[in-house]
Amino acid sequence: MGKSVLSSGFATLLMMLVVLAPSASAQQETEMRKTTQTAPHPYIGMWVTKDGHVRQELLPNGRYDEARGTRQSAYQGDYQVSGNYITYQDDTGFTADGYFENDVLYHGGMVMFREATIN
Repeated sequence: MGKSVLSSGFATLLMMLVVLAPSASAQQETEMRKTTQTAPHPYIGMWVTKDGHVRQELLPNGRYDEARGTRQSAYQGDYQVSGNYITYQDDTGFTADGYFENDVLYHGGMVMFREATIN
């Protein structure tokens, strides 16, 4: 009888360890994801074509807001940056991409500069 109680107690303890271990790992993963998402990348800010017709603001929350001519918020959606590569998905589901090189954004046939660097 004593042996079966010990085995039962050991099995319960083992099960508790198995159940609790993943939740600690999941919590750490969630914290890492939060840190990654909140760490700003160097491309946040306003990007503008040389003629000023297209103005695209990359927001710190992973959203963008693009104006075309006098039309404010012509396109809005989500973006993700991986290295110097950017992917977009607007709120209608349309996707596009681009890349950054030497502080210039190449996107959809456009060349965009940081707002502060336009002459």
